[in-house]
Amino acid sequence: MKKTFKILMAALLCSTSLACSSSEEKAEESYQPKLDKEISGVVNVAGHYNNFEALEAEFNAFNQYYPNVELTYTYLDNYNKIIATTLTSSEAPDIFFTYPWMTSSQENKVLFDNAENLADASLGINLSCIRQGLLYKDENGNVPIVPIYTTTYGMLVNEDIFKKENLAIPTTYSELLSACEALQKAGYPSPMMGYGDFLVYPLYFPHFCAQIQGNEKAIKELNELAPSAGEYTRKSFELAADFMSHGYVDIDACQALENDYGAVIMRFFEGDVPMMLASGNTVSGTEKRESQSEAFTASPFKYSFHPVPSTEDGGIFLNTVSMGFTVNKNSKNLDIANEFMRFLISTKELNNMAQAKRMVTPCKDMSLDTIYASFGQVDPSKVIYVSDLGLADAPDVQVRKAGLQVSLGNMTVDEAVDAFGTLE
Repeated sequence: MKKTFKILMAALLCSTSLACSSSEEKAEESYQPKLDKEISGVVNVAGHYNNFEALEAEFNAFNQYYPNVELTYTYLDNYNKIIATTLTSSEAPDIFFTYPWMTSSQENKVLFDNAENLADASLGINLSCIRQGLLYKDENGNVPIVPIYTTTYGMLVNEDIFKKENLAIPTTYSELLSACEALQKAGYPSPMMGYGDFLVYPLYFPHFCAQIQGNEKAIKELNELAPSAGEYTRKSFELAADFMSHGYVDIDACQALENDYGAVIMRFFEGDVPMMLASGNTVSGTEKRESQSEAFTASPFKYSFHPVPSTEDGGIFLNTVSMGFTVNKNSKNLDIANEFMRFLISTKELNNMAQAKRMVTPCKDMSLDTIYASFGQVDPSKVIYVSDLGLADAPDVQVRKAGLQVSLGNMTVDEAVDAFGTLE
């Protein structure tokens, strides 16, 4: 059986309750193939990952059912700019990467004009295994994108440090402050760290989103950067100011980190940072870097990712789609492409995909991945789907910039509220 991973440059191609109960999980039917097992054909998936071992593993698993199907993956350089053109060419893929932001882009309209409705009952795709807030539906109720990877904000926790100091991982804001105080007294100068202008963003930004969720007036004024819109940020900036006032974050050490990926991971792996604020995208790079860290290799420790407890009711799970799959409805092997999606869209296979790249699964059952399992325990009322929020990029940037200045002590909360919308 041939499985091909092709690398093509752009020049050659230019002519999407959280945790299911155990009973619900058992009730999910196992995959049963519905096509002739002798069927043959080629299904190509196009995307922008340089390598995609997680998908190759799914190809191998699918071939156990359909050994005569050839599945290939094509890397497209400059993907976002050429995928629309590629879809109308002779090299059109059968399945391709898509993102929620593409749905509002006129330039990418062709992608969804040519998208299969994956919610069509005749296809038999089990979308119920996915957190429903992650599913994008167009004006006709069609689902052109199935989320494969998602992300969030939180804190990497060195569980061995907490065990050594006889501390529980905090789940409320007061517990967070108490844990930081105890850790600092135990000799950890910066119980919590973050990266540069990111700093404590994972603490106050999800909190901010919770303040405005469902408030259409607030969303409208924030998106318009109205002069009074800054008032909606006050409680979250007060949270940032309060946390930073305790001195639990070594700002100089945080700003010395060169980036929020490799540098943050390698610093965390030194083993003396109890909590490191990060995004799920950062966490995705941890496993591959364990062997690159001499400190971690010499003294490995258990770690996991948790919501930052910003309230007395716990933390906020701010969830967004990182990447999804869309099926080209004009595929020459549409039946096989749809069958592969029917195979892939299950708790088992999607969790396998997520764990292989250490991304956040889109599935309701998050208990299968110990790194992210705590997010599956977040109360549904504290889960926010970015796609439902309606917040534009401009106010997001303003919140980050103003929140940073408050965190650094360069602005008071009042000054940050007043400056909202004017920061460059």
